[in-house]
Amino acid sequence: MTGSERTAVVVEDDDDIRELITHSLTMQGFEVAAASTGQAGLDLVMANDPDLVTLDLGLPDLDGIEVCRRVRDVSQAYVVMISARTDEIDRLMGLEIGADDYLTKPFSPRELQARVNAMFRRPRAVRAPAEAHAAGSNGSAPPPAPVPTGPAAADTESHVALLRHGRIAVDAEGRVVTVDGKEADLTRTEFDLLTTLLSAPRRVWSRAVLLDGLWGPGWSEEHLVEVHVGNLRRKLTKLGPTGGRAPIRTVRGVGYRMEEPGAF
Repeated sequence: MTGSERTAVVVEDDDDIRELITHSLTMQGFEVAAASTGQAGLDLVMANDPDLVTLDLGLPDLDGIEVCRRVRDVSQAYVVMISARTDEIDRLMGLEIGADDYLTKPFSPRELQARVNAMFRRPRAVRAPAEAHAAGSNGSAPPPAPVPTGPAAADTESHVALLRHGRIAVDAEGRVVTVDGKEADLTRTEFDLLTTLLSAPRRVWSRAVLLDGLWGPGWSEEHLVEVHVGNLRRKLTKLGPTGGRAPIRTVRGVGYRMEEPGAF
C-alpha cells in the first residue's frame, strides 16, 4: 500500500463484522486489508505497515492480546481492540500491552469512526519500532507537549531535548523514557501521558483535560485515563529503586500531578 492515503488492517473472524469494519474504514478514506486469523493479520501488518489495526480479541488461532503484543513489536500503528467480552480484565490487559482503545460488540459504525478520528488527532510517532531502538536513528514525531522548565528542565545534548524529573529521563525526540538509565517499555499513549504531565509538573491535570488532550474532544470515558495512569505507574515503579513508587500523585476528585523530583 503506497501513496498518501491512510492504511488499515482489520483482523476479525466474523465475516459480517469484518465486512462492516472494512466498509466503515473505507468510507473514512482508509485503504483496508482484512484477515480472519491472528497469524494472517500479523502477516498483513508486516507487509503493509498500516496506520491503524482493528483487532478482535477472540480469534480462532492466536489470542487477540498475544497478536496485539506482536503487533507492538513491529508497528507503531494505532490499535483498537474489539470484543464481545465485557470483563474488566480483558480491557485492562488490552490497554496495558499496547492497544490504544477498546470497543465492545455490538458497536455502531459511527462509534468506530468517531474513535478512529479522535486517535488520529493525537501525535503519532513516524519511526519504525526497529529504528526506535537503533543508536542515532533519525526522524520522529514532535513531542505532544512543550518542553518544560523548572523541576523537569530541558537539557540539550547533540540537539536532543532530554527532560529530567528525578530518576526519570525523557528523550522527547526519540520517544524514549528511562529510569536510572533503564528503558521503560511504554505504549504511545503512556509516553504522551507522561510528557503531558511533565510539561507542567506542578499543575494538577484533571482527567477531563487529559482525556480531551490525548484522545480528542467529545470523549467522556475518564476511566481510560485511570487505566493508562495505572499502567504507567507500574512500569516506572518496576524500574525504580526497591520500595519506591512512580512520582505521579492522584489528587482526589480532580486528577493527577507529578511529585517533587526527589520523591522517586
